[in-house]
Amino acid sequence: MKADIEIGTDAHGTPVLVDVEELLATRLLVQGNSGSGKSHLLRRLLEQSAGLVQQVIIDPEGDFVSLADHFDHVVVEGASYSPREIEALAGRIRQHRASVVLALEDLEVEQQIRCAAQFLTALFDAPREHWYPALVVVDEAQMFAPSAAGEMAEDTRRMTLSAMTNLMCRGRKRGLAGIVATQRLAKLAKNVAAEASNFLMGRTFLDIDMQRAADLLGMDRKQAERIRDLQRGHFLGLGPAVSRRPVAVHIGEVKTGGKNAAAALTPLPQADAAAMGELLHADLAEEAAEKVHQPPPPPPPAPPPVEALAESMAARAEPQESLSREVATGDVDSVLAEMAAEDGSTFRPASTLFRDFATRCRQQGVASAHIDMPTFRRLFAFASAGVGLLEGSQRERVEEMAQGVADDVLAPYLAIVVSAARGSGTPDEDHLARVYGTASPGRIRRLLEHLEKTGLISVHEDFGGDRTITVPGIEDVLA
Repeated sequence: MKADIEIGTDAHGTPVLVDVEELLATRLLVQGNSGSGKSHLLRRLLEQSAGLVQQVIIDPEGDFVSLADHFDHVVVEGASYSPREIEALAGRIRQHRASVVLALEDLEVEQQIRCAAQFLTALFDAPREHWYPALVVVDEAQMFAPSAAGEMAEDTRRMTLSAMTNLMCRGRKRGLAGIVATQRLAKLAKNVAAEASNFLMGRTFLDIDMQRAADLLGMDRKQAERIRDLQRGHFLGLGPAVSRRPVAVHIGEVKTGGKNAAAALTPLPQADAAAMGELLHADLAEEAAEKVHQPPPPPPPAPPPVEALAESMAARAEPQESLSREVATGDVDSVLAEMAAEDGSTFRPASTLFRDFATRCRQQGVASAHIDMPTFRRLFAFASAGVGLLEGSQRERVEEMAQGVADDVLAPYLAIVVSAARGSGTPDEDHLARVYGTASPGRIRRLLEHLEKTGLISVHEDFGGDRTITVPGIEDVLA
């Protein structure tokens, strides 16, 4: 089968074609500085080949979700699913040959990397009967295959490098053709870049990236200067799927668009300095004097169930036997209580605790995709303060009292409320310090002063140094 798509024209206006079948066997590397037109090139390639081959896009910035508006792509919001669900979806994507966009923009960088790595690994590990051909596009590939460890955890780096290496080195036999795009070749792991046989090089300025690009294109140092002079949307192409000799390509038009801010100038507001100053300072004092404790944000909307996405994928594919994998459920409270009971747990960073929580939920079969970082921080504060020890009505009242309390002081405040509700009197500084995650008595004193100033507690200290803490509203809990 011969399937050529047009990605643009050369300097003479002649169409430049890409052989999709050859591309599946030889992979593609796209490089160019920010603003050189990489995303536009990828979008053109995806749009032109949408009806020919399955497409899977790893999208860290949400730039390609608009493909779903014009083509049969399913958008998978990575932040809405647990690791187990992401792996299950990847298996179904290969089975049903669905074209998908894995949108990761709502995740922190390290969580983006882990999510993409698990997703790619599950694609790679699909059963042999599901090894259908697919283009796997990874934008910002230097994030997922870094040449140096940087600031990410070592286990995360090993996981993502393994996934990207499998995609580029061993994916061909499984039908997976990697297309990786990067801003800087120097930041991309060499063993990942080296597996591509096709190249499209855009504008770049740093000497080290220019030289690597020139080496890949078979150009000498003097010819490499051409790469610096390329205009936006112009690339130098080479490879068995593109051209046997370096060819200059002006990328063609696209139907869909990204959500990047416009680079063109827009008119400034017509206001003089006095009017603008008044606008900037209007109600500034009131805004700055907002209550310290804002109510927690509403819970995030429930993610679309895995089954719904699976049915959508199956509807777009040829009828095949459906794959049923149930997502196990369990008790989140028991996982949180187990973590809170461990020595030193409150001294660990919130991000580390959150990763540990997600790991334990996976191990125990507990569904936790609906719990994001802010929700976890509040739930962990409840667990570490011992709210679970209260009876039903008491617990409900304590939860109501905690609604307007900020996350950073929620745990010690709840510890005071729980102690009062159980008739244990005022908790000592050691207990508050453990719940608050500090070893500094001074911080505890400042904490109590802060809670008193905001009206959450009332502190009375006699001349002998004995301290009594009263909590407004505690009568309703004791009633």
